[in-house]
Amino acid sequence: MPERARALHYDRRERRQERDSLKQRLNNAPTPVNLSRMDYVSLLVVLVLCSIGVVMVFSAGFHRTVATDEFFFLRIQLRNAVIGFGVLLFMANLPYRHLMKFSFPAYIGANVLVAMVPIIGQEVNGARRWILIPVFGQFQPSEVAKIAIILMLAYMIHRNKDMLKNWMGFLLCCGLVLASAVLVLLGGLSNAIVIALIGMGIIFIASPHIIRFVLLGTSGVLSVAAYILFSPEQFRVERFSAWLDPNSSPLGIGYQINQSLYAIASGGMFGLGIGQSRQKSFLPEAHNDFIFSIICEELGLVGAGLVIFLFGVLIWRGISIASKAPDIFGSLVATGIVLMIGGQAIINIAVVTNSMPNTGITLPFISFGGTSLLVTMFLMGVLLNISRYSKD
Repeated sequence: MPERARALHYDRRERRQERDSLKQRLNNAPTPVNLSRMDYVSLLVVLVLCSIGVVMVFSAGFHRTVATDEFFFLRIQLRNAVIGFGVLLFMANLPYRHLMKFSFPAYIGANVLVAMVPIIGQEVNGARRWILIPVFGQFQPSEVAKIAIILMLAYMIHRNKDMLKNWMGFLLCCGLVLASAVLVLLGGLSNAIVIALIGMGIIFIASPHIIRFVLLGTSGVLSVAAYILFSPEQFRVERFSAWLDPNSSPLGIGYQINQSLYAIASGGMFGLGIGQSRQKSFLPEAHNDFIFSIICEELGLVGAGLVIFLFGVLIWRGISIASKAPDIFGSLVATGIVLMIGGQAIINIAVVTNSMPNTGITLPFISFGGTSLLVTMFLMGVLLNISRYSKD
């Protein structure tokens, strides 16, 4: 047998043995029946954050519907939280390795849905990000794309552990991220940034080469800057100007960030009390993207610090789960979940405090919304399931 043919034969045999070994480990893996190994710290943090979200969404939004149904936001957010908790429990009891088989279909399906948004999507507040589904209401495909990119990259790198050692595999993974980000970009810049953050974060963690990310990061920053400066949508340039000087347009593009800063400043140490916010009547999206401003105003520095502390604990526990995962797939999925939740929390708080230009990023577990909350709870369920297989 020629040397090359013999090498290919042994390579196929080793791959077949590895697949058989993986199947055997999957079949012999402990069925998550008892809950003793679940990361209860993360579960408790999620429950507290969701509870804060229900209370603050009601506090920030009831004045908008007081003439018709003052409990509208409370009822919707509480319903979404209850459904999300059911999704979390289901995923926490479904062995995460079963998600491997859905990685590719989820990636294709999510990108198809995202591509349909500019065609059949609904426009809300100047942004076209939602598809209206009868009975279920508005659905945001870009949220599902976050799940898809996490699963797809984790699965590919798990199947071929050496793919990021060469340029071909590296560019293939980057291409998958770029394809999803560009499609999401058609509906809005904010979620495209999150997709890129998740995808490139996973690749960075899994890649042995750092210099590639210096080149890629530089080109990425220049591309985003060029998009903002030369975009035909002039409001992006105006948002950037408002970030540098909110008072340059106090009644225009800088109005929202100014009202947010007023809310934060008036909160003091202990806040004005739940339901006592004065700025929520002037602050657009007070129950959604800018809910952290209302938290600062009503709960003060202490309440805002507690929320930041809880997100810090969740990120810490997520990193711990990722480092103790029994395989590469579980480790990278956990890493992607931490990047998504932590990244969105940091970006949202940075926008609200005018530390970065305004983008439409929600605060995980707390902002009003259905798709965002359900997707986040879905991923937290996966993270909790991974924690049950953690190595000691």
